[in-house]
Amino acid sequence: MAEIVFAAGAPHAPGLIGLLEAAPADVKDVVVNTYRNLAEAIAAAKADVLIVFANDHLANSRVRAYPDFLIGMAESHSGPFEWFKPWIGCEDYTVKGSSEIAAALFNGMTRRGIRMFAQNENLKFDDNISVPVLLTNIHGSGIPMVPVLQNCTVPPIPDQRRCYEVGNALGDFIRKDLPADMRVALLGSGGLSHEPGGARYYFIDEGFDRWFLDLVASGDHEKLLRELTLEKMEAAGSGGTAELLAWVVVLGAIGSRPGKSFGYTVHKDFKCGVGAVLWDMDANKPKQHAAA
Repeated sequence: MAEIVFAAGAPHAPGLIGLLEAAPADVKDVVVNTYRNLAEAIAAAKADVLIVFANDHLANSRVRAYPDFLIGMAESHSGPFEWFKPWIGCEDYTVKGSSEIAAALFNGMTRRGIRMFAQNENLKFDDNISVPVLLTNIHGSGIPMVPVLQNCTVPPIPDQRRCYEVGNALGDFIRKDLPADMRVALLGSGGLSHEPGGARYYFIDEGFDRWFLDLVASGDHEKLLRELTLEKMEAAGSGGTAELLAWVVVLGAIGSRPGKSFGYTVHKDFKCGVGAVLWDMDANKPKQHAAA
């Protein structure tokens, strides 16, 4: 039975790279400390593969044919896509992929009633994958990555219960379909509160962010599924905050476990709240919750 050895959720605001040096010292300290801790935890986990769930920013699919989940199956993953380079302000990178695990994920999720799409060519990555890859040194670690881009933008969006159900199936796939000695890392990339390009472009809902971080660190998944509605996320930042559904997929895979946050900060130039949670995979066997 394969084992999930690392699980975390983290934001991917583009300014976390390009604008970090110009940020106030206290803000910079939280960002650096957060991603340093995540990088160290990934390295210590000695994972054989990292599966990243992150939202797609309308870059890889047409609106009228928009998959809820899109698996990147390339042998290697390079970014950022040319159009996004000035926006993110980061270096080019290449991460080793795993076509074999990506194909197994596609087949395994299909057998469990979760329909995903897959693409052999390199996906167009913006901050969704680029920011966590660079800030946690995935590109330099040698860990193969399987990216899964999910729909958090085009209605109907898979809500918190559907994403948790997808996570349940993901956890079952990892435990039952992957090689018995495989060590798997999971990352949910997205959020926190922000409204990209909207009327409240510089608005950050600090109250929502702190509530969410405390909730997911507590391991109370019944409350999470009851209260983290699409309406609540939209109120905290339309078109952006729902990226947190990537975290919900990871939570569905690992079950109710305690987590640790490394602080929270806001900075107007990031246009997004910043905080991450690392869940304790050494805790006692978690309770699984039904998604519906």
